[in-house]
Amino acid sequence: MCCSFLGGRFSDRTWRSAVSNLLADMKMAQPVEQDADLPLVEALVRGEPEALGELMRRHERWVRGVVFGLTGRNDLTDDVVQQVWATVWQQIGTLREPSSWRAWLYRRATIDAGKAWQRRKRREMPIDEDVPLPAPDRIRPDKEVMENERRQQIMQAIRSLPPIYREPFVLRHLEGWNYAEIGQVLGLPVDTVETRLVRARRMLRETLQRVA
Repeated sequence: MCCSFLGGRFSDRTWRSAVSNLLADMKMAQPVEQDADLPLVEALVRGEPEALGELMRRHERWVRGVVFGLTGRNDLTDDVVQQVWATVWQQIGTLREPSSWRAWLYRRATIDAGKAWQRRKRREMPIDEDVPLPAPDRIRPDKEVMENERRQQIMQAIRSLPPIYREPFVLRHLEGWNYAEIGQVLGLPVDTVETRLVRARRMLRETLQRVA
């Protein structure tokens, strides 16, 4: 499981359960191979609207994963993903090399997610809306409360990473991409990707141990 390396005072079983639930909620999938989508991207560049619909069908889940991983907010994901695809349609003419479509799409997602996150921060309410309040007629079991708190701690720790570490971490551990795919998207050599992931894991472990 992606967060088994975190260790600390929480057991591996706890992390596996928390992150497994998180990924299930996000309904993410690994991206399909780039070459298989190249004709579709080329059709989109030509302005064929059917190509956009098919690209969305194939890749919306990992776009959602990127947006959620960068914002950490369920309440932002739907709106941001819609904006990402609208931006894709409006700006597809700026994609000069169709074979680099994945990096281009990833950048559209991160830019729109970043803008949405900044807007959210400016109007942030004191109450964390991601943590549901108990219904008046139902007291949530202690275990459920603790699991929710742990999931919030994980996502808060991921959000606290500097962008140069957060981006490869999200792609590797929330999206399941390999080092070569991450390097291609971020324009980094594989050894740099590996170095940044090692640093990201260390920073997360230290952060989570402090709040444990």
